[in-house]
Amino acid sequence: MAVNLQQAMDIGKYLVTQRLKGRKRFPLVLMLEPLFRCNLACTGCGKIQHPKEILKQNLTPEQCFAAVEECGAPVVSIPGGEPLLHPQIDEIVQGLIERKKYIYLCTNGLLLEKSLDKFQPSPYLTFSVHLDGMRELHDQCVDRKGVFDIAVKAIRTAKAKGFRVTTNTTIFEGTQPQDMQEFFDFLETLNTDGMMISPGYSYEWAPDQDHFLHREQTRALFREILSPYRSGEKNWNFNHNPLFLDFLTGEKDYECTPWGSPSYSVLGWQKPCYLLNEGYYSTFKELLAQTDWSQYGQKSGNPKCADCMVHCGYEPTAAMDAMQPQNMARALGSVFGRS
Repeated sequence: MAVNLQQAMDIGKYLVTQRLKGRKRFPLVLMLEPLFRCNLACTGCGKIQHPKEILKQNLTPEQCFAAVEECGAPVVSIPGGEPLLHPQIDEIVQGLIERKKYIYLCTNGLLLEKSLDKFQPSPYLTFSVHLDGMRELHDQCVDRKGVFDIAVKAIRTAKAKGFRVTTNTTIFEGTQPQDMQEFFDFLETLNTDGMMISPGYSYEWAPDQDHFLHREQTRALFREILSPYRSGEKNWNFNHNPLFLDFLTGEKDYECTPWGSPSYSVLGWQKPCYLLNEGYYSTFKELLAQTDWSQYGQKSGNPKCADCMVHCGYEPTAAMDAMQPQNMARALGSVFGRS
């Protein structure tokens, strides 16, 4: 199964608690970016476009713990940059495990195998390895040959040592559905703990602005890619709420929940979300209270939000929808491998 039962129960309890407390806006996943530095220069990512003085900076473990406690989200995603470049990443992860946070450490895989001895397998720790397709496509996306083979070898080693491992795939314009289906078949042979997929969003600092998907393109492409899964021909192991997959294919029409996945980095709390560069707040409380949330999401008319269907904005919406009585059985069924 992709999401373990204890994690699903803990997140469900958290969501119910927030609703019982009458909170309209609350976080589900903290995007904790301890550094922007990376050992790749992917064409669809703009993080390393920050000035050199910013790229040299790291969050301290204490800063990470303070942000996690201030935010209160049950899940912590650690993207970057490349988190395994952080000299104290093992201390950060251990501190979050002690706080019983569910961690997704996002990595391109280049340093994963040699870093495994820094960590211990835990139900709270998952390595999320970036793979955008089979060898040729992935190496093209990350602009370096050989990365696919290194990442796949690291996944196999991590699984052999008892770690939880998922994959994270961004799908861009021009992707061939059959190629992606064959890629999913390959990932199943790695015995990972689930696959995560998301359409590429036109991150304004990304060097390549020509291959991001528009909303209707996203729906059409994902309908085609996921058709064998929907028909029951394939039983791919997705690490997603099935309602989010419904959203990607156009069967659900959700509004963005940007506060559901706040981002904290060396620059502070990013406003309004992980994908837009509109400044920073010094506290999470300021982010929630001072952001005019009506200016974001597809219905707002904000052109920057018009085509976005990325998981960080819509997985929290799907999670809340899963708490509706008519959706509970299906959402829980996905934990046991039934969509």
